[in-house]
Amino acid sequence: MTIRAGMNSADFDILCAVVRPRPDLERLRTLLRGSIDFRTVLDLAFGHYLGPQFVAAMSDLGGEGMPAESRSRLEDFRRRHMLRTLYLAEELCRIAGIFSSRGITFATFKGAALAIDLYGDPARREYRDIDLIVPVEQVPAAEAALEGLGYRNDQGDRAFRQMFCAYQGQYSFGHADLDASVDLHWAFTAAGLPFPLDAGELWSNLRFLGIGTCTVPTLAEPDLALLLAGHGTKEGWRSLGWICDFAAFAQSRADLDWPGLHARARRRGCGDAVLLACALSNTLLDVAIPSGLADELARNRRVRGLAATIVDKLRSESAGSARHHLMDVMLCDRPWDRIRAACRLIFTPTPGDYHALPLPQTLWGLYYGLRPFRLAASTSLRRDGEAMVGQKL
Repeated sequence: MTIRAGMNSADFDILCAVVRPRPDLERLRTLLRGSIDFRTVLDLAFGHYLGPQFVAAMSDLGGEGMPAESRSRLEDFRRRHMLRTLYLAEELCRIAGIFSSRGITFATFKGAALAIDLYGDPARREYRDIDLIVPVEQVPAAEAALEGLGYRNDQGDRAFRQMFCAYQGQYSFGHADLDASVDLHWAFTAAGLPFPLDAGELWSNLRFLGIGTCTVPTLAEPDLALLLAGHGTKEGWRSLGWICDFAAFAQSRADLDWPGLHARARRRGCGDAVLLACALSNTLLDVAIPSGLADELARNRRVRGLAATIVDKLRSESAGSARHHLMDVMLCDRPWDRIRAACRLIFTPTPGDYHALPLPQTLWGLYYGLRPFRLAASTSLRRDGEAMVGQKL
């Protein structure tokens, strides 16, 4: 557990009140007149990637009660973030133009597209890279297009990537001369794990959004609902920012067929992800449970237990807590699927296995057997470290 001095659950609850989709401004004014450590709350906002939402709420309140130091810090963030989002939008348009000219089927998600979709403004959400998805058979063409624009894969050569990185369903590309990176996806989760949304279902239902000087394809609204629920669950909902995204979506798309979306996710073995996203949005951000799902949630003890645990962790741990090795198995509804997914993850080599013990390519097959022992050792060391920190505190 990561523990941060000065943080308490009251600070986190104030942050939740500030960034919920429809803040109660009068209640906020009352809270902000109290004894509040603005520096701590602002640290939390930045740690959960909620700076833009905090900026918007404080603007609505006229900065009431905020010390000059915090006001200056927030304004500095606003300026830098605005420039960053304009830059990334321009770069997305450049990439989209090349992909289109080469006949590469693609969609953008997260990033600027999600900010516009949820908040109506590319600067109303924090993001640091460009996320694109292509059909798996077009990955080589997409790689070549990115390389033609000066991007380079920073995960090793093709053989290394196929051995240690391909299971993730994405590759990462950086640019030596640009402050931009691209995550090129062909799947939404690691191989062998379920996900509420099948990447193959996207292509006949794409929407188009205007971003900067171009129009780009993005996910249909039902697909976006499943993506947000699945991504947050896969990552253990470690960031309040992901909950805010789902809450904003659920608040503005109450007319979607939510029981149908839940049934669709359940057929893929991860319907609980949709219920968990709804439960967290309701508990932390006061967003109503979508019509038709309240009874399902009331009957689901697993989801209610997970939601309570996640809320407790968010209130007691610092933002950006470490991601543990088997967090992805939260996606699985059924115990047997969780066991099977855990086994798959335990025996799938990753770059960390190679860097811990570099072996020549002819011996790479040994990593399938070595990985469980490395995981066990790293878990033991982490627990020992946490125990030592606890004793010191």
